[in-house]
Amino acid sequence: MSISNRTYLIQAANKVPEVTIAFWLIKILSTTVGETGADYLAVNVGLGMLITDAITAALLAIALGLQLHFRRLVPWAYWLTVVLISVAGTQITDALTDGAGVSLYLSTACFGALLAIVFWLWYRSERTLSIQHIDTRPREIFYWVAILCTFALGTAAGDLATEALGLGFSWGVVVFGGLIALTAAAAYFGANRVLAFWIAYILTRPLGASLGDLLSQSRTYGGVGLGAVYTSVAFLTAIVALVIFVSIRKPTAKASPSAHI
Repeated sequence: MSISNRTYLIQAANKVPEVTIAFWLIKILSTTVGETGADYLAVNVGLGMLITDAITAALLAIALGLQLHFRRLVPWAYWLTVVLISVAGTQITDALTDGAGVSLYLSTACFGALLAIVFWLWYRSERTLSIQHIDTRPREIFYWVAILCTFALGTAAGDLATEALGLGFSWGVVVFGGLIALTAAAAYFGANRVLAFWIAYILTRPLGASLGDLLSQSRTYGGVGLGAVYTSVAFLTAIVALVIFVSIRKPTAKASPSAHI
């Protein structure tokens, strides 16, 4: 068997996409859609929090069921699940903050602790947190629970920084983007890649949320004023284009920089 065929089989067995620039771009776009999409359904369409939550939960259950059903990576199913989890993560934090009046400080701390527990249980069971081997049902379930926690934590931490601490949308993009760049640099110079991946994954949530709010919110609130509809449509279009690209892209024999994630 050739090297390129072996590489293809390894990637097919793992149900998480190869971590490339396209992966991070889609992830950031997905988090932005999660922020603007939830706002659009609840506010602009007028569905309200409860109906929006019910619709999202139903769609997420279907997408996650498909994702678990497939025996190999199917890019559109994977990224559809990520987008819907992004919306769900936003709704969980918003429900606690706006609906139940829970402090962003408390929700951030609680989601951080919950994620740490999930990681501990995952590592205790599987002896690894690597995303290069999401090839069994238990690992896949741990993975998606962790992903949901990262979105909820990222939403709470992002709102805490941009709203409660007064960082603002523009500075939110700069600060969280800078933290991601520092994390990437640390991984490049020898930091643990698994740890660096999960830190970056968490940070992309507040980065995407800050970017979404910056573009969609009115100038009165420090945004550009594009609105939730145009921002969501533009980013969804970009996601679809990138997913099509990674779906038709042929795997190469060259080792990925993320080989040890």
